Amino acid sequence: MTVHMTTPSDSVAKKNVAILVLAQAILGSQMPMIFIIGGLAGQSLASNPCFATLPISLIVAGSMIAATPISSIMQKWGRRAGFFTGAMFGALGGLVGAYGLYLGSFPIFLLGSLLTGVYMSAHGFYRFAATDTASESFRPKAISYVMAGGLLSALLGPQLVKATSQVFVIPFLGTYLTVIAINVLGSGLFLFLDIPKPEAPHEDLPAGRSRMELLKTPAIAVAVICSMVSYALMNLVMTSTPLAVVGCGFTEGNAADVVSLHVLAMYVPSFFTGHLIARFGVYKVVAAGLIILAGAGAVALQGVELENFFIALILLGVGWNFGFIGATTMLTASHTPEERGRMQGLNDLLVFGGVTMASLASGGLMNCSGGNPVEGWSAVNMAMAPFLVLAGGALLWLVMRPKEA
Repeated sequence: MTVHMTTPSDSVAKKNVAILVLAQAILGSQMPMIFIIGGLAGQSLASNPCFATLPISLIVAGSMIAATPISSIMQKWGRRAGFFTGAMFGALGGLVGAYGLYLGSFPIFLLGSLLTGVYMSAHGFYRFAATDTASESFRPKAISYVMAGGLLSALLGPQLVKATSQVFVIPFLGTYLTVIAINVLGSGLFLFLDIPKPEAPHEDLPAGRSRMELLKTPAIAVAVICSMVSYALMNLVMTSTPLAVVGCGFTEGNAADVVSLHVLAMYVPSFFTGHLIARFGVYKVVAAGLIILAGAGAVALQGVELENFFIALILLGVGWNFGFIGATTMLTASHTPEERGRMQGLNDLLVFGGVTMASLASGGLMNCSGGNPVEGWSAVNMAMAPFLVLAGGALLWLVMRPKEA
């Protein structure tokens, strides 16, 4: 008997991808905005410079905490409900952050950062939503195209920082008010998503593997490790970059330009990352990403001229793109639809847990591990090495292990 498998309509998938690309571009622009000014604003409010990057750390911590609840909302009520929830918290985070700046209160500013993390968590699910209605062959490209929407956010976000950071007497207040508007207006895009809600579980349907069983699956374990390392190391270095650039005698505008090119480098490769995965295989693309991340650290350690910052951060962006998109592709190919909410939420909980630790470490390494910004910047980049060895070793183990029959 011939079994006919139904294939999702890629015409619907392409429409959803287009909407998610716009969301990535418009709503996503708040992320480079906040990452550019979060450490600088924190430095102006914190009594101890070691806590300068704590606002960014709390954004990532909020994302980690929200990953499982947001995934559960999407599994029960659909992607649209989860994305609206994220945008609502993004606007609330901007409002509380602006109020903290107005009062000069570091604790209130930190609370706004924590709330913003809920948006960041929902934002991370754009890449998974792109695959929900896509055929198996279109999935890597769908992920890449949605991630490519970050190209526009990379252009828009830093320019909005330049236009808004000094419009009020209180620095950066205008930027946080702009974040509120971005979330309120941009969330309207989700009304046009056409992604069906997951079926409610029935007794006659498979329940799927438990979280522990999923993590014991070799391909899933390695995908999670490579996602964690790629994202955490990117965040480790990017979080300290504005502090390092300004600390080494350059301007806030220079810092914005460096971060802008970095975010461009994160997303421009997305136009062809999916094609590279289809051509060369996902393992080779992830391996290339890890090697490029190592190259970023090597360039950063060669000096603190402006060109060193630009080249290192460009390499950092490209390495993150290959490593993270490749690992995401590995993950989506390794679980079933009924395991989707469970595994994707667990993945982002672990990934953003690692990113939280990295962003916390970033401020300490940058401001408190050396006598000057140059030594701090060197410490940040040298810290990448052991984690790259871990991810590279895990990937090599997966490739070399005997294939199961």
